[in-house]
Amino acid sequence: MCGIFGYTGNKSASDLLLQGLGRLEYRGYDSAGLATVSENGGLEHLKSGGKLSNLIKLIGTEPLTGNCGIGHTRWATHGEPNDLNAHPHGNSSADLFTVHNGIVENYFDLKEMLVKEGHNFLSETDSEVIPHLISHFIEKGFGLEKAIQQTASAIKGSNTVAAIHSKNPGEIIAFRVGNAGGLTIGIGIDEMFISSDLPALAEHTNTVHFLASGQVALVNSNGVNFTDLDGNKVNLETHTIEKNTLFAEKDGFDHFMLKEIMDQPESSMSSLRGRLRFSPYSVLVPEVPLTSKQAQEIKRVVLLGMGSSLHAAQLGALYLEKFARIPAVAEDSSEFRYRNPVIDKSTLVIAVGQSGETADTLEAMNHAKKYNAKIISVANVEGSQATRIAEGTVMMHSGYEVGVASTKTFTGSLICLLLIALHLANDRNSLSKEELSELTEQLTHLPRLMGESTQLNAGTFSNLAKLYSKMRRFLFIGRGLMVPIASEGSMKLKEISYLQAEGMTAAAMKHGPIALVDAETPVIALATNNEYRMKNIGNMNEVLARGGSLTAVISLGDDQLESLVTNALFVPKAPEILEPIIATIPLQLLAYHIADYLNLDVDQPRNLAKSVTVE
Repeated sequence: MCGIFGYTGNKSASDLLLQGLGRLEYRGYDSAGLATVSENGGLEHLKSGGKLSNLIKLIGTEPLTGNCGIGHTRWATHGEPNDLNAHPHGNSSADLFTVHNGIVENYFDLKEMLVKEGHNFLSETDSEVIPHLISHFIEKGFGLEKAIQQTASAIKGSNTVAAIHSKNPGEIIAFRVGNAGGLTIGIGIDEMFISSDLPALAEHTNTVHFLASGQVALVNSNGVNFTDLDGNKVNLETHTIEKNTLFAEKDGFDHFMLKEIMDQPESSMSSLRGRLRFSPYSVLVPEVPLTSKQAQEIKRVVLLGMGSSLHAAQLGALYLEKFARIPAVAEDSSEFRYRNPVIDKSTLVIAVGQSGETADTLEAMNHAKKYNAKIISVANVEGSQATRIAEGTVMMHSGYEVGVASTKTFTGSLICLLLIALHLANDRNSLSKEELSELTEQLTHLPRLMGESTQLNAGTFSNLAKLYSKMRRFLFIGRGLMVPIASEGSMKLKEISYLQAEGMTAAAMKHGPIALVDAETPVIALATNNEYRMKNIGNMNEVLARGGSLTAVISLGDDQLESLVTNALFVPKAPEILEPIIATIPLQLLAYHIADYLNLDVDQPRNLAKSVTVE
């Protein structure tokens, strides 16, 4: 939810910290701050409410010195997003500063104890108890390392913390407890880095360690040592990650979101690459960690996700039942482990999430693991926590996504889930060789079809944006494979335009929501030319009969539907299994153009964060 970046070496820490936070700002942009060990050995810090640009301006007039420091960009959980509540937070003597990602669930009791001891709190945050608690243990006679280990054990919840102290001027000490987002240690030459996400390290190093729950990292410019919370030495594997700095540029687009929508033809090729066989046509996803025998023994599939990933999981469940003929259900990760679900070794759990760090999904995966379920993750970040919990990971390979609203990682998820369904269908013999060959051949056309989808309707969106920016609410409807896409379309509009929208099955509209239909409530219908065509026409006529405005996503050349609807958004004719994926694109572009017309922050919509690492 928040972004942490740290540096120790022989370069200016503040410059590198700001650069790193710029790569992490999608994780939260309510406030930002830095703390460094100054050239004279003391600690300096600056922080500012609002976006990182505010902090950059402040440092321009009040520069920080030193070669070691920590930085933070915040998504607020406790306390308003302002200067006072921004990180880093310090202790009463200001010789210790910390940055924090997570929620200290027992902060009220800890704060009450610390206040009685004379500790002075300045903010409204739960995070501020951490530096005071470290000081509390130092006052009890513990050294800094042991005091931090004691603090990690004392705070409840999922938390990741990094600290600097004036008595250890070149050292950063960090710990992780639970699933409060990852922390990666980057290894340089006479310099070291820490970061919440890999992409912020891409320009500096591709050699890293991943800090796991219950571990502490003691980082200086010469290297890093790891311990558990009791101080026992831990050896962590060193990973070499493929460098990718392409994410940093908009390539002439006004916003990252628009660039990432237009990236989808290429990113879809990356998702397919190496997974299609052409002689004969078939699908093979080597990352699926099941033998043919194990695939045949699977009795049920549970797909887990939150937000856009839940919508992807819903379509994935439909693909699995349709092709692999396995009972499948998509579940909200946050509720899964609390309802005592029925799972066992014959259950396959597929966890979907672009970051691989969503706290609710990680906890659901851990719950499933207790019952010996087979676990696959679908993720876009190599080495993320989800990839380390799962037995196998099907990477999206979508490339880095800066915009907070998911676009190319959503379609990447859909492609991966379709590939998994076809892979399992092959192993389970639920499709004939001829059927599998035909479906695989259809998949080869997907990048071209997505490319055409990005180019169609170019002149339509600006007119719709001007019209729809004045509307009060929207209903998105679909049937069959299009139902999850209706939900995703409504979410995109809500996320970036702040307009109320609701997605549903077209038939469900008659059971209440149709009461909302009026001149100020447009209906967006997904009505490509498939088996639901006549039912879609009936549902759309119900809207028109009540004076509603109807925009429909329809197949190019469908003159009958074009003449029926108020506005048409076209997609190229496509096989049924690909229609949901390509129909996503005009809905993304519609949401983008409405938000852009309203002059809203498309890439960083209010109150949201790219990676939700708190429950």
